[in-house]
Amino acid sequence: MAQKPTACLVLADGTVFYGRGFGATGEVVAELVFNTAMTGYQEIMTDPSYASQVVTFTFPHIGNTGTTAQDDESAQPVASGIVVKWDPTEPSNWRATEDLAAWMEKYGRIGIGGVDTRRLTRAIRQQGAPHVVLSHDPQGQFDIAALVARARDWPGLVGLDLAREVSCRQSYHWDEGAWSWPGEFATPDRTRPFHVVAVDYGAKRNILRSLAQSGAKITVLPATATAEEILAHEPEGVFLSNGPGDPAATGEYAVPMIRELLARDLPVFGICLGHQMLALALGAKTVKMGHGHHGANHPVRDRETGKVEITSMNHGFAVDAQTLPENVVETHVSLFDGSNCGLRVTGKPVFSVQYHPEASPGPQDSAHLFGRFVEDMRSRRA
Repeated sequence: MAQKPTACLVLADGTVFYGRGFGATGEVVAELVFNTAMTGYQEIMTDPSYASQVVTFTFPHIGNTGTTAQDDESAQPVASGIVVKWDPTEPSNWRATEDLAAWMEKYGRIGIGGVDTRRLTRAIRQQGAPHVVLSHDPQGQFDIAALVARARDWPGLVGLDLAREVSCRQSYHWDEGAWSWPGEFATPDRTRPFHVVAVDYGAKRNILRSLAQSGAKITVLPATATAEEILAHEPEGVFLSNGPGDPAATGEYAVPMIRELLARDLPVFGICLGHQMLALALGAKTVKMGHGHHGANHPVRDRETGKVEITSMNHGFAVDAQTLPENVVETHVSLFDGSNCGLRVTGKPVFSVQYHPEASPGPQDSAHLFGRFVEDMRSRRA
């Protein structure tokens, strides 16, 4: 006899996917996206860029390596829930300290297994990232009409400032470097370190580790920090982090701050939402994408060198390259759809990229960008 469904995923158009629930019980409304990465489900779940999103994993083996605190990109999972093809199994990895289902239950995150993720991914590609409700009830009792209505009533991410919600509440110092065998985080060389202020729009820990490993002493400030507060720390460079939500909404307070910093000729490096914030401050515009870019296999071409790098991405908004002003060069483009993936300001040590060059998870083709930022600070110091 077929097992009774204990979870369902309800799309705003009325489509329903049934499956087996794991993790926390209850229901959550969010935007549904798919991620094509084959590894790093824990890093994805704890990436603050996934706030208010349910993630469909196209790779079926999710949960087989368990979880470990060393792989967390923030203090707890930020993604609202996950959708997987096969139910998570018992972990088989020497680093695992907890299985995925128990970890998700502990942090109040819902999962659904047994879903045809290929069909679901095709639906997302065809109609864009839909609004959904993910519900887990061990008794299998679902009011589908009410769930559809809730999905339809949810306003979505457009106009929503989520960076303020996931950002730190007060400043702190970061000095932890990259992970190395047999499982320790490095203590980077502190010989004449470059002082960087990192503006936290939802910063991943491994991005901060990459900065530290490159030779930076890091002070992290909240997303709402003013230019005056940043300059009071006397930084040699300013880093604008990744993060979630509509960049135009976050730009209401971030853009004036960035424009003041640009007037000081400080080296500035932006990633993901930080890239979009910089573009807005320079006078460009951002647009909502259909289904966005989420995965660890995105090819990006450097227009200035011709080199192609495989990158890790997570964004549902993009910079409109047609709106970049004359003094801003589009440096990188996606080979999937031609969308903007990088920029630099002519004659200034200011640049940014749409992808995550620390690649956690993902390839490390673009890790050299942290060194480029350090070289900009070294030139300014000299």
